[in-house]
Amino acid sequence: MDLLAGIGYACAGLLAVLAAALLGMAYRLGLLYQLWHKVDPRSPRHGGELVAEVLKAHGVRFVFALAGGHISPILVASEKVGIRVVDTRHEATAVFAADAVSRLSGRIGVAAVTAGPGVTNAVTAIKNAQMAESPLLLIGGAAASLQKGRGALQDIDQLSLFKTLCKACVSVRAVRDIVPTLRKAIATAQSGTPGPVFMELPIDVLYPFHVVEKEIGGTKNARGLQGKVVQWYLQNYIRNLFAGAWEPRDMSPLPVQVPLATEDEVQRCAELVSRATKPLVLVGSQAMLPPTPAEELRAALEALGIPCYLGGAARGLLPPGSPLLLRQNRRDALRDADLVLLAGSVCDFRLSYGRLFSRRAVIVAVNRDRAQLLRNSDVFWKPRLAVQGDAASFVVRLARSLRGYTCPGDWVEGLREADRKKEQANREKAATPTPQHLNPLDLLHRLDALLPPESLLVADGGDFVGTAAYIVRPRRPLAWLDPGAFGTLGVGGGFALGAKLCRPDAEVWVLYGDGSLGYSLMEFDTFVRHKTPVIALVGNDACWSQISREQVALLGSNVACGLEYLDYHAVAEALGGKGFVVGRQDRERLDAVLRAAQDACRQGHPVLINALIGKTDFRDGSISV
Repeated sequence: MDLLAGIGYACAGLLAVLAAALLGMAYRLGLLYQLWHKVDPRSPRHGGELVAEVLKAHGVRFVFALAGGHISPILVASEKVGIRVVDTRHEATAVFAADAVSRLSGRIGVAAVTAGPGVTNAVTAIKNAQMAESPLLLIGGAAASLQKGRGALQDIDQLSLFKTLCKACVSVRAVRDIVPTLRKAIATAQSGTPGPVFMELPIDVLYPFHVVEKEIGGTKNARGLQGKVVQWYLQNYIRNLFAGAWEPRDMSPLPVQVPLATEDEVQRCAELVSRATKPLVLVGSQAMLPPTPAEELRAALEALGIPCYLGGAARGLLPPGSPLLLRQNRRDALRDADLVLLAGSVCDFRLSYGRLFSRRAVIVAVNRDRAQLLRNSDVFWKPRLAVQGDAASFVVRLARSLRGYTCPGDWVEGLREADRKKEQANREKAATPTPQHLNPLDLLHRLDALLPPESLLVADGGDFVGTAAYIVRPRRPLAWLDPGAFGTLGVGGGFALGAKLCRPDAEVWVLYGDGSLGYSLMEFDTFVRHKTPVIALVGNDACWSQISREQVALLGSNVACGLEYLDYHAVAEALGGKGFVVGRQDRERLDAVLRAAQDACRQGHPVLINALIGKTDFRDGSISV
C-alpha cells in the first residue's frame, strides 16, 4: 500500500508540474488572455492611433520626425487628431526640435524616427538631452518582434544603444501595452531629474490586423505536422498581438514626481544667508524646470536682492537692466564671496570643478540629481549644505523665509561697478577694427541693440557663440537656448524650429559659427516648408577658431581647422529663404542690413546673414577641451 501511495503521490506531483508548465506556456503564448479579451480581425484600427491619442491627452502639439515606413501609422494618426507633424532633413534635428519644445513649453517633447539608421542618427541628440536634463520622448520604429534577429530590414539591438543615455528604454510587445507603456514613459521622463526615454514600437504593433497577418501570418494551406504547428503559432502570435487592443483605457497623464527640499533645509540656508556679508547666487538651467513658473522664480530672486549669475537656460531670467544681474568677472566674484548658493548649477568644467570658491566660503548646493549635487565635492570643494531637491521652488521658499532681508549694499555696488568696467572694456574692443572683415564684438553689440523684447536666441557654435554669451542679452526668461554641458554642435536648426513653433510671435535668432552651420544648413528647407521664419546670423571667420587658437599655439599647426569664406547666404536662398552677406565694406550699413533681415523675417521668410568676421583676442584663454 505504501508503494502504491508513493507512486500515486509521484504521479500527482508530475501531473501538477505538467499542469503548471502547460499553464505557464499558455500564459506566455497569450492563450489565457485571449479567453477573456476579444480580437477583431476586421478592425481597420492600428496602434499608431493609440500613440496619437495618448500624446494628445498629454498636451503634445508637435511630433518631429523624418519619414519612415516603420513609423508611418504614428505620423498619420497624429495628424488626424490635430497634432502637427513636422518633418526635418535629419533625425538629429527632429530630436533637437523636440528638446527645444520641452524646454520652452514645460510639456514633453516628442520625436519619432524610423528603425535602424533613423534611430542611430538620433543618438547624439539624445545624449545632449540627457546631459541638459530635458524631458524628451523618442519613439523608434523597429522590426516585428517575431522577426528580430532574423535579418529583417534595419533590425538592430536598439535598446542597448540607449541604455546609458535614457532614463528608461522599453519595447512594446502587444498593441494593448501601448497606452500604459507610453503613459509611464512620459511620466518617467518628467519626474525626478528629467531626461529622455526611448520607446521602441515594433512594426507589428503599429499596423492594422490585416496588414500584419499578410506580412507575417504564413501560408493558409500548411502541409504536414510541422507546417501546421508553425501556422498555428503564427496565427496565435498575431491574435495575441491584437487581443484586447481596442478596449477603453485611461490615457490621462500620470503624476510627475518632483523632489523638494525639507523645511529644515530651507531654514538652515536662510540662517546661513542672513549671516553672510558677501552672498552670491548662481542659477543654472535646472532651475528653469517645471513646475515653478519662471516669473515666480524671478520675483523670488528680486525679493532676496542677492547678486546673481545666470547660466545656460537661466539666461534672461532677470531683465538686462536688473541691478542684481552680473555677466562679467565671475571668477573674481566667486573668489571674494563668503556664501555661494548653487541653484541648479554644477561644479563641472564650467565652474573649474569647484576650484573657484574661496576656502572660507559657505557653499549651499541645490540640485535634483545627487551625482550632480556633489560633483567634485570630494576633491576641490565641500558644501556646507547639500539639498537634493528642486532648485526653483527652494529659492522661492528661501525668499519667503528671508522677508525683510537686505543684502549688503557695498557688496552689490562693488560687483556692479566691476561689471560696468568690464562691459566698457568690451565696447572699446568692439570699436577696434580687426585686420580684415568685421569685428565680431561690434557686430554682436549692434545685434543686441536691435533685439526686440519678444526675441529668442539660439546658440550653436564655438568661438562666435562664446563671444555672444558675454555681449548679447536675452530679453526675457526662457529666451536663450544652448546645447548645455555636452557642448554639442548642430543644435541650431532643431532648436530654432522648435522655438519658433512654440513661440510663433517671437523673433528667433540662431547664432551660428560657420563650422556649426554645416550641421543644419539644410534645415532652411524645413523652415520654408513649415513656414517657420527664423534669422540665422553666421559668424563666418573661415575657421574652427575655438580649436585653432589653442592648437596653433600649443602644437604649431592649423591642420583640419581651416575653412573658406563660403557663400552660405546663397545656399539659404537656393532653399527658398532670404540671404544677406556683410563684410568690412558694409560696416556703415550694418544696422540697416540687420533691420532688413528682421523685416524679411516678419514677412514670413527664413533669413541667413553671412557675416564675414575677423580675428580678435577676446576669447584668448577659453577652453576647448
